[in-house]
Amino acid sequence: MPIIKSSAELRNNYNEISKFCHNYSEPVFITKNGKGDLAVMSIEAYEEMNSRFELYGLIKDGMDDIANSNTRPFSEAISSIRGKRNK
Repeated sequence: MPIIKSSAELRNNYNEISKFCHNYSEPVFITKNGKGDLAVMSIEAYEEMNSRFELYGLIKDGMDDIANSNTRPFSEAISSIRGKRNK
């Protein structure tokens, strides 16, 4: 269940909200005038989420290569890598 706090609560209880974000690695949603405004999370949680997005992007690129037959045999790829490494 998402944690929702008002902007006044963020201002008045910053340390409590920060501690929650660090302990649970979950965002806290901040409202302003009763409407959603911000999502606050720890830097660690943000970096982990961003790393996942990057990984998903790389996996999608690989899947697209497979779908477009942009592949080569494993033995050929290894030979190419070894050739570059030995130079």
